Amino acid sequence: MKLSTSLVAIKKITSSKPRSTFVDDDLEQAAKLILESEGVINPIVVRRTSLQSYEVVDGDFEYYAAARAREIDPRKGEMIGVFIIEDENEEALTKQVQLFRKAKDGSLGKVNFTAKDLENFLNNLESRFEKITKQLLEESTAKVKLENENKELKRKLADKVEPLAVFTKFEVDKIAKKLLNAGFNVKKANQVSIAVVDEREKEQFKSLNDVIERVKILHGKKMQKGISVNKMLDIIESLYLED
Repeated sequence: MKLSTSLVAIKKITSSKPRSTFVDDDLEQAAKLILESEGVINPIVVRRTSLQSYEVVDGDFEYYAAARAREIDPRKGEMIGVFIIEDENEEALTKQVQLFRKAKDGSLGKVNFTAKDLENFLNNLESRFEKITKQLLEESTAKVKLENENKELKRKLADKVEPLAVFTKFEVDKIAKKLLNAGFNVKKANQVSIAVVDEREKEQFKSLNDVIERVKILHGKKMQKGISVNKMLDIIESLYLED
């Protein structure tokens, strides 16, 4: 029987040993090295728990480091090299785990929770609490900021005037002000504003094109359109640029 490694997706592996028994900084450093090397130097040993799932027998630290690598970069850290305990290789792998990796007892998969593990657990718990608190605070701050920005945007949008409403609802002085903002001179802005109000009293405007066609002012001895197509575009643009 030739011993060889297999590639298994990290998400299909579990460990009975808590991640908190390892130092977060060590896992973080190991994860970055795994991504840099694109692999783990020590393949872990796993036992099949179903057709598509496995449990760590030896190499819990490497497993959690690889899991962290996957969190950082899901593409590069998706797979890990493993030795899978099967019926035909169980004896050989068991002996190697016991002898070469110095298992503290002969039972595979048993968790040995020592005083050092407890110390690491408490240190990591405090570190994770601080990180989670900081993350929640940042997320809460970002959420409040986003909500405020959304409210401000909604307020500004609510304040925006529909172009047609300028000609169907505004009084003369307000229409003139909008025309001045769009580049009309004072005289023409007043002439057009009066013409708009006079014309809509005959019949309400149905569209901006209707305004262009119907609103006319005296130019010399002839009546001509008070608002050209280009000027109407200027009016629309000025309305949406207003704070």
